[in-house]
Amino acid sequence: MALKIYNTMTRLKEVFQPIEVGKIKMYVCGITVYDYCHIGHARVMVAFDVIVRHLRSQGYDVTYVRNITDIDDKIFNRANDNGESYQVLTDRFIEAMHEDEASLNVLPPDVEPRASEHMTEILAMIATLVEKGAAYPAENGDVYFSIEQFETYGKLTNKNLGDLMAGARVGVDENKRNPLDFVLWKAAKEGEASWSSPWGEGRPGWHIECSAMSTDCLGNTFDIHGGGPDLPFPHHENEIAQSEAATGQTYVNTWMHAGAVRVNDEKMSKSLGNFFTIRDVLKKYHPEVIRFFLISSHYRSPIGYSEESLKIAVTGLSRLYTALRDVDISGVSCEEGSEYFERYNKAMNDDFNTPEAVAVLFELVKEINQLKSSDAVRAGKLAVQLIALGNALGLLQESPESFVQYSVGGRNEVLSAEIDALIVQRKLARESKDWALADKVRDELNEKKVVVEDRPDGSTVWRVQS
Repeated sequence: MALKIYNTMTRLKEVFQPIEVGKIKMYVCGITVYDYCHIGHARVMVAFDVIVRHLRSQGYDVTYVRNITDIDDKIFNRANDNGESYQVLTDRFIEAMHEDEASLNVLPPDVEPRASEHMTEILAMIATLVEKGAAYPAENGDVYFSIEQFETYGKLTNKNLGDLMAGARVGVDENKRNPLDFVLWKAAKEGEASWSSPWGEGRPGWHIECSAMSTDCLGNTFDIHGGGPDLPFPHHENEIAQSEAATGQTYVNTWMHAGAVRVNDEKMSKSLGNFFTIRDVLKKYHPEVIRFFLISSHYRSPIGYSEESLKIAVTGLSRLYTALRDVDISGVSCEEGSEYFERYNKAMNDDFNTPEAVAVLFELVKEINQLKSSDAVRAGKLAVQLIALGNALGLLQESPESFVQYSVGGRNEVLSAEIDALIVQRKLARESKDWALADKVRDELNEKKVVVEDRPDGSTVWRVQS
């Protein structure tokens, strides 16, 4: 089945045709690093990680670029509040971001450019725009993009320039020729980090940073540009305008945007104060549970965050792991041409339909469970396929025995050692036929929400109740 991707620009699901056969150049807007990443950020990270994994599994040579915004008002304000340099602040939160990504099994991008390291390219693009008359220096030292010089402004989000003009607040900035004009270069403020430019000391605007970094890394035109749900307007709309005005070429062929994470029907964001950081959620839930929760919905769909939804994810992922228990997969090779792989790839080639792909995994689980006692060989072959397809989604990285010993609150190593000791005590009591003690220990384990399973071979395993 041909790969189809929903293009935000055309609002259609299109058969994907890369610029160069077998190769894909892809840019995704990354994090503005002034605080810890929240679950909304995780949605974008995981969504495009799954997308890149699948593209590579289909034989594409993907160059994946995801930027870091380390020059921004929020960054400078936070650094000033903390009494530290912006570099110290951003380095700390970049390190934290990388830790969060690794926890969620998000693979690093091939290139991770920082705005602060691309000042030469930023200044060159602004200079080109000024030279072409698409931008102008203002008396206050700022440089603005002239929105009226780009006739197709609004084409990504289907916004009409006249309607935007009618809704604009005239007179907000007297330095602008048009209230919709946006800043490319900001004049330096006292005590703020700045760089030299032909227009005086200052720093770049947010939009020009991504245009300069993406074209420097991938060329004037590339295959896919992605980002979060709040970026199509104005950020990506402005990227298109300034990039195409500067180069005279189509900026991006396919635009992709992940859906929002919502809390009580509101988009999760720092500005609304309704966000949950990745590391806070990881204190309660296994990282694969968070990843499973995020991919259980289509990447373009809004997803509702709640304790209940995460507990449902615990149950669902536990079903996958439980199916792999007591199945012998030693020496079994994976049948990648099987019907399950075909159905999985069909789902993923249809605009990366992870809910349908996950449904294929659960169909495997059902058949494995049915065959465990009647056809161990076939069960083993299917289990290997389940692991392979789970791995393709970045899941099933643990052993079944390890995963099922996690509770909703995560693994407590001290508690785990205590449970192991109780299991040994119960085993010794059973061997000595001290049934009263064995029952007492089992009751104690039940109080800890631990399920004990005695196997036919005489061994005992345990798991935490979902």
